[in-house]
Amino acid sequence: MRSRLSAAIALLAVLSGGALYYRRWQISQAAAKTAPVPQIVSPEKRRIQTTVTATGILRLRTGAEVKVGSQISGVVTKLNVTVGSRVNEGDLIAVITSKGLDERIAAAKAQIEIDETALRKIDRELRRSRALLEYGLVPRQQTEDLQEDLDNAQAKLAKSRRDLEVIESDLPYLQIRAPISGTVSSVSTLQGETVAASFAAPTFVSIMADDALELIAMVDETDIGGVRPNQPVSFTVQTYASREFRGVVDRIAPKATIVAGVVNYEVGIRIAGSMSLLKPDMTANVVIRTSDRQALVIPDRAVRHDGESTYVTLADGTRREVVAGSRDGGWYEIKSGLSLDDRVIADPPKEQK
Repeated sequence: MRSRLSAAIALLAVLSGGALYYRRWQISQAAAKTAPVPQIVSPEKRRIQTTVTATGILRLRTGAEVKVGSQISGVVTKLNVTVGSRVNEGDLIAVITSKGLDERIAAAKAQIEIDETALRKIDRELRRSRALLEYGLVPRQQTEDLQEDLDNAQAKLAKSRRDLEVIESDLPYLQIRAPISGTVSSVSTLQGETVAASFAAPTFVSIMADDALELIAMVDETDIGGVRPNQPVSFTVQTYASREFRGVVDRIAPKATIVAGVVNYEVGIRIAGSMSLLKPDMTANVVIRTSDRQALVIPDRAVRHDGESTYVTLADGTRREVVAGSRDGGWYEIKSGLSLDDRVIADPPKEQK
């Protein structure tokens, strides 16, 4: 009886051990199947872009905003624009009625009539004197004096007519027209208001030209060495974060701007395309493309950093230090340390040395 019990216990122990071994074997097989297979990549030649990033602000170009004023005094009887109005060059902005100008024109015309009457009278007297002179009935001096009076009267009439032309030259200024095409940025005069232009032309409106904006980027002193005129630029503004705008570098300030001990240089950027969505003083995130060249690259996930050293893990598990350059679109430039024939592990374990 005891022998049978011992045999049963032994059989049970064997079966339990076998089941445990089989379970461990199943776990190891599942782990082997689910273990990630290292991805092997090789360096390749690609064209990469080197960029400089900066922050900027949109500003009005010098001379891009024109102040439109009146050269004569009078009452604004019509005002056709408001802030934000779109105007084309030559559009009528306002109409002025000037009582003083009307009176000056009327006085000049009256003076012309007086001068014409005086001229006709002297002309009649001169003709009469010449007729009498032929018969010796008047002295020659009288006729000569009348001729001189006639010449003076003709000169006076000519001056009066020129005075009228000068006064009437102000008539076009009664209509204020847009000197450029653009958008009205401010209106400083109301309809019915009296304007006085005795010393300076009072401003009616300010017009911002269609191409009035430029982008000013503040580039750090460590990056300014690679920035050159005509380099392509892309930027976004917070209002339209998903929309990219384009431009080119126009100029670089020769003098630095120092704020809180940080040295920056102003880079003026000429905006390309429509500016209808952009407004002054908007802030921008700026990317300046400073170069476009052929380089040896590998995926950036294959590159690891250990303190000041940069390295990759080769397919055989060895570590090799490399000199990395710029990073562009998920790729790292490798300046030295690798060749096209090398095989590198992408996504190597971080703890791997």
